[in-house]
Amino acid sequence: QREFTQKKTFTSWINSILAKHTPPYVISDLYTDIQQGHLLLDLLEVLSGQHLPREKGFNTFQCRSNIENALTFLKSRSLKLINIHVADIIEGKPSIVLGLIWTIIFHFHIEELARTLACTYNQPSLDCSSAVDSSSKASRPAKKSAKIKERWKISATKALLLWAKEQCSLHGSINVTDFKSSWRSGLPFLAIIQNLQPGLVDVEKAKSRSNKENLKEAFSIAELELNIPRLLEPEDVDIMNPDEKSIMTYVAQFLQYSRNLRESEEDMQEKVREAVSWLAAQEEKFAKLLIDTENATYYQKYKEMTSFMEAFNQEKKPFLPVLLSTRSEAELSESQQQMRKEWDKLISQINEWKAKLDQMLPSPLDGIEAWLQEVEHLQAEDLPDLQDPFKAMFVFREIIVIFKGLMDCFDSHLDTLQSFKNEDEKNMPLVLPEKLEEMKRRLFSNICFTNSNTFLEYHYGLCSAIANEVMLKLNIWDMKYGTKESVESLLENW
Repeated sequence: QREFTQKKTFTSWINSILAKHTPPYVISDLYTDIQQGHLLLDLLEVLSGQHLPREKGFNTFQCRSNIENALTFLKSRSLKLINIHVADIIEGKPSIVLGLIWTIIFHFHIEELARTLACTYNQPSLDCSSAVDSSSKASRPAKKSAKIKERWKISATKALLLWAKEQCSLHGSINVTDFKSSWRSGLPFLAIIQNLQPGLVDVEKAKSRSNKENLKEAFSIAELELNIPRLLEPEDVDIMNPDEKSIMTYVAQFLQYSRNLRESEEDMQEKVREAVSWLAAQEEKFAKLLIDTENATYYQKYKEMTSFMEAFNQEKKPFLPVLLSTRSEAELSESQQQMRKEWDKLISQINEWKAKLDQMLPSPLDGIEAWLQEVEHLQAEDLPDLQDPFKAMFVFREIIVIFKGLMDCFDSHLDTLQSFKNEDEKNMPLVLPEKLEEMKRRLFSNICFTNSNTFLEYHYGLCSAIANEVMLKLNIWDMKYGTKESVESLLENW
C-alpha cells in the first residue's frame, strides 16, 4: 500500500514539475520511464535551473551515462545517495527508484522551502505552558543535553511541521503532531486553505463531517482555487497509517503557495505599519506589567503574566502572516526587517520573564519545573543520523545516560506534585491552580516517555551491529587487489 501511494504521489509531483519543462510532458509509469535517464535529467534541470550534460540516444550505454550524470549532479550538491546504483535504476527497482525520487523531492522541494522557516521557528514558543530554553537550576545532565542539542539545527521536516501547526493553531482544536494520522480527518488541510485564502472553506462546519468528505473537499479546492496539483486521494490519507513522505510532499505545496503570494507593496507596507504599531503597544504594556508586579508575590506575578499572554496570543493572530513571513532576510524591505527585529526582541523579553517566573516557583515545585524542562528538551531532540553508525553509537549512549539520570527522579517528582499543599500559612494559594494543572499534565505526558529507554537501546544496538558489520568487512577486505575487475567487485560489495 505504501509503495503504491508513493509511486502515485511521486509520479504526480514529477508531472507537476515537468509541466514547466520545454516542451512540457507527462510520465505514466515511473519505474519504466526513469530507466532511460532523460526523465531524471529533465527533472533536475527544471528544479535547479542548470543545463546538465546528456547523451541524446536511448541505447544501454547512453541510458547508463545519463543516469550517471544525474547521480553525479546530485552528489555535487552534497546529497547522500545510499545504496542507489545505476544498475538498479536501469532495472526499475521500486525501492531504489522511490528512494531516489524522495531524495530529490526532499532536497529541492521541502528543504528549499523550509530553509526560510528555520529562523522563524528556532525561537521559543509563546504558549504559556511551554518550557523555556534555559534555567539557572539546570543540573549537570541538562548541560549535557544542551550540548547534544547544539549538534543539530532545526530539520526541514520539523520546520514544515511547525509551519503546519501554526496554520492550524488559529482554528481551535485542530492539532497536528506528525505527517501521518494527524491529517486523516482532512481538517488540517482545510485550516491551511482557510488561512491562505479566507472564505473558501468553513472549518467549523467541516468538524461535523466525515474524514472522506473533508479530504475530498480540501483536495478539490486546493486544485481548483489554489492551483495546487492533486497528489493525493482521500483513500490515501483516511487509513490507519498513511504514508508520511506522500503527505509531506503534498503539504509542502501549500507552503510553496504561501511563498508565492505576493501582495502589492502598498498593501504590504500598510500591514507592516499596523504590525509595528501593535508591537509598540505590546512592548509598552509588557514594560508596565513588569513595573506594576515588581514587588508582587509569585502568585500575583504569574496571574498577571497569564492574563497578558492570553490577550497577547489572541491579538497577535491578525498579524501573524506579516510577522511570520516566510521570506528570507534578503527579500524583506527595511521596514519589514525592523519589524522582525522588534518582534524577536519582544519574544525574547517575554521568554526571559517566563524563565524568571519558573525560577521563582516555591520549593519543591521549582526543582520539578527544572526537571520537566530537561525532559522536554530531551524529548524534542532529533535522532542522530544512522548513516554514520560510529558517531550515532556515541550520541545514543550519551542520550541514554542523560535519559536514565532524569527518569530516576520521575516517581519522586510525581509523588511530590500530587501531594503538594497549595497554600501558605494564611491559607492563601501559593501557586495559580492553572500552573499546577499544567505541570501535572506535562508530567503525566512523560509517563509514556519512560518507555523510550527500550527504543533508545534498540537504536544503540542497531548502530553497534552496523558498526561491527562494517569493521568485519573492512578486516576481511584488508588485502591488496591487483586487477581492475577485482577492485570493481569489491566496490560493488561495499
